[in-house]
Order: sequence, then structure tokens, then C-alpha cells
Amino acid sequence: MNTFVYPALFHFNENDGSYTITYPDLPGCVSEGKSLENALYMAQDALKQWLECTIEVGQEIPAASRVEEIAHEQGEFANLIRAELKDDRAVRRTVSIPKWMYDAATDANLSLSRVLQDALRERLGAQ
Repeated sequence: MNTFVYPALFHFNENDGSYTITYPDLPGCVSEGKSLENALYMAQDALKQWLECTIEVGQEIPAASRVEEIAHEQGEFANLIRAELKDDRAVRRTVSIPKWMYDAATDANLSLSRVLQDALRERLGAQ
């Protein structure tokens, strides 16, 4: 799992109490939240999506600025946001199961890969 931490700039919108979120280091990474709690959630989600897209297209991810270096105006504040990216690439592994279990799974039209993934997610408490 890769962990990224970037400073986000939160701008309070007085007209409706929402927050606009931008990332000075990440061009085009913008979001908004209806409340501070929602804005923090949306900031993390936007960061994660921006990073995943950038990695997917093979672009370089810029270095993060220090939060203390982020200039802000009245009604704004900078906050660090953390995102964890999982490597979802498939890995081929050989597993052994009893023949009767293989036959029963085949008859039930089950994907052994899916069953194993589901079981591991449950056992590991992963999403």
C-alpha cells in the first residue's frame, strides 16, 4: 500500500457554509464539501482519485509542499490530507484444493478466484 500526504487549501464559502478544496501541488485536483466534516472526506476522496488517475496514465506525481509554505487568504486554511492507494493488480498464484471441492465449485458455476478474494477480504477485514 502506498501512502501519500499533500497539503490542501480549504476556502470557506460564506454564502452557503460550504468549503472549496484545492491542492496547490496537484493541478486540477479540486473538490468541495457542504460542511467541514464533509469537506475533509471529499478532500481525501479527490486526492485518491487524482493520484490513481495520474498513476494510471503514467504521469509523474509531483512532490508535496510543506503545509507551512502554503499561502492562504482570509477565510482559508491549509490542512494535510492523507490517501492510501492499494495495488489492485492481479497476481497469479497456484493453490491446491480437494478434487471434490473443485468439482462442486465448477458445478455451482463459482469462480474460484472470486471466492478466494471474498474469503481473504472477510478474513483480513479489508474492503
